Amino acid sequence: MLIDNNTTEYQEFPNFKGGEKSLFAKMFFDGSVRILRAYLPPGASIGYHRHEENAEIMYFLSGSGIVNDNGEERPVAAGQTTYCEKGKAHSLTNNGSEDLHFFAVVPELR
Repeated sequence: MLIDNNTTEYQEFPNFKGGEKSLFAKMFFDGSVRILRAYLPPGASIGYHRHEENAEIMYFLSGSGIVNDNGEERPVAAGQTTYCEKGKAHSLTNNGSEDLHFFAVVPELR
């Protein structure tokens, strides 16, 4: 299957997971795996949330930010990957001056 992010529009998700401002994402979901190309503008965040039934892998394409990795804050930048395993929690904040672009995969793990 080919997912062509060049032909889909970004959708806006205000206050995503309780975060600040908006997340913008091109999202594919087949009922068991969510795949997205997304970005957070400066000052935007994804709220702190727990992955009860899934995990999340985030690969950072450009920009910089802070991930709260199960209670521990860590800086992130282009070329880095974070992994939030099932049962753990995280959040993401763009504390930089440019958009924070990333690619994420969220597989359901029942």
